[in-house]
Amino acid sequence: MFCCFIIYLFIAITGDISVLPDESIDLLVNTIEDAKKPSVAAIQGLALGGGLELTMACHARVSTPDAQLGLPELTLGIIPGFGGTQRLPRLVGLPKAIELLLLSKSIKAMEGKKFGLIDAIASPEELLMVAKSWAVEVAERCKPWISSLQRTEKLPPCSEARKILHAAGEQAKKTAPNMPQRQICLNAIEEGIVCGGYAGLLNETRLFNEIILTTNARSLIHAFFAERATSKVPNVTDVGIKPRKIRKVAVIGGGLMGSGIATALILSGVLVILKEIDSTFLQRGMKSIEANLEGLRKKGSLTMDKKNKALSLLKGVLDYFEFDSVDMVIEAVVENVALKQSIFVEIEKICPPQCILATNTSTIDLNIVGERTNSQDRIVGAHFFSLAHLMPLMEVVRTEKTSSQVILDLMTVGKMIKKVPVIVGNCTGFAVNRTFFPYIQAAQLLLHLGVDLFRIDRVVNSFGMPMGPFQLQDVSGYGVAMAVKPIYALAFKERTFETDLLHLMIESGRNGKANGKGYYLYQSGSKPIPDLSVQAVINESMRRTCIMPSQGPTNVMDQEIVEMIFFPVVNEACRVMDEGVVIRSSDIDTASILGMGFPKYRGGLIFWADTIGSRYIYSKLEKWANAYGEFFKPSKYLEERAKNGLSLSMEDSTPSEASRARLSARI
Repeated sequence: MFCCFIIYLFIAITGDISVLPDESIDLLVNTIEDAKKPSVAAIQGLALGGGLELTMACHARVSTPDAQLGLPELTLGIIPGFGGTQRLPRLVGLPKAIELLLLSKSIKAMEGKKFGLIDAIASPEELLMVAKSWAVEVAERCKPWISSLQRTEKLPPCSEARKILHAAGEQAKKTAPNMPQRQICLNAIEEGIVCGGYAGLLNETRLFNEIILTTNARSLIHAFFAERATSKVPNVTDVGIKPRKIRKVAVIGGGLMGSGIATALILSGVLVILKEIDSTFLQRGMKSIEANLEGLRKKGSLTMDKKNKALSLLKGVLDYFEFDSVDMVIEAVVENVALKQSIFVEIEKICPPQCILATNTSTIDLNIVGERTNSQDRIVGAHFFSLAHLMPLMEVVRTEKTSSQVILDLMTVGKMIKKVPVIVGNCTGFAVNRTFFPYIQAAQLLLHLGVDLFRIDRVVNSFGMPMGPFQLQDVSGYGVAMAVKPIYALAFKERTFETDLLHLMIESGRNGKANGKGYYLYQSGSKPIPDLSVQAVINESMRRTCIMPSQGPTNVMDQEIVEMIFFPVVNEACRVMDEGVVIRSSDIDTASILGMGFPKYRGGLIFWADTIGSRYIYSKLEKWANAYGEFFKPSKYLEERAKNGLSLSMEDSTPSEASRARLSARI
């Protein structure tokens, strides 16, 4: 059924629904369901989306025990288009169908049998034999000849069904207000219950053809393929290199990042040596890892047996003696150049000659980290995002000297520990942090123009970000922000917004969530509460910065707040693309979604920007640059795109000679 999904993609991109065959009626009903011969589906492996819909049109379903069943279409902004909204409720009942559809949840075949989706379970060796026998017995009337679309015994009366569907719709509005496909899916189900299965199919087709052309669907489908495109790296994944086995990894540093990285590794069956400088720090790191695992167990995503098995793969050490047998080292100490350099000198001497030497630095040039070694070809960045065992993104940072083998090996490790590895070039902040460094700075600029802090956070949260920029700074910690501030100011002169706000916050006894008091007040088990007393600190920072107009606070609409915060981010992304830091523009889309929580239903940062248009973004930035300075100055890449009426995505662009040289050196 993958070809059907390609058709969906083509429609979403071109808007041409004429290519869509009406398989829902012509194939599934006329050819299969109403045929004079019975059909029995034999299921092994994955039966997701159209694959499962095909099986539901058959007269019975036989499956291996571990087969996965589900209808994940809503994650792509669409609804099932081959009868899934009609047949699933008739097979498993309305409440279970709503759960599976709205949550895009997959289940194993054994659970499917419990609810009536699967008729029989067979081993892989006996699957076809059992399915054939079942078909013969149906033909001979020894087993019932059942059309899924005609079944009604599991459907509640119309009045009760409407109550169930209404409750599900209200819940969907609360939990996913920007996912209209959920309500549309519920509407499709209701039509079939009220008017009959065949009428429901016709309505499902109509709704499907409408929703697939929406921006929401186009965005989510783009995000789906953008994430999968990250696994294609020129001169790495296309030259026949095979990844090496990584069985044992040393992690240096057991702080927040190091303990999270170690947690991710042992959860995936990798032996981990955690190295710290003294027993106090080591015990703290080991306890953090155990706490990470316990948190997963309490959430129900990890059993006690799996927790204990993971912990059995962990060993804490205070020296480098056991590094002589590791396949990879990941350094995760504080952002201190001299410290990192000394560590790499040590591990180069002790580790095997083929060992990968990785750093989790988020800002420091990898060439500087490894400049005192003779192993530049195996030095690579493994940049995780906090919390490392939960966040799905991993930036694989390469220098001009990093070997293709090392890049492929680290990509493979990333996938093994359930991360999405995105290949990026070596520069200050790499791709994600560099692209988004204007995010909080733009919010601070707006604050110093007199826009209410908590309004800014509310507007950005309503846009779709997990939290506003000020709450994000509270949660991330002021120490990190203070550490990277001079690095960005030096690297990106004249396009940073300088303010004493963080210094003043720390001086007033505020350290964000770490000590329970920042822009918000934090108490365990409670939502953060806006701290109105922080206004005194803000007033002092505004007095020192002195950019607010003489006539008083700047009056801006909510849309302008979104634009003034995100357009500088788009502008920096243009520089990242132009310099060849990423392979393709869609890599920024994936990284922005997985690393920063940019709303997936907007398709990622660059895709969203292209829905607005380069000319509009350029005109706004130029206007603000004239009013507020260099921070908003449009990049040359953006200016060229805007003046030529082109989209921002790299597919249309022709990078400069310098950019091409940098890109070719990296790939």
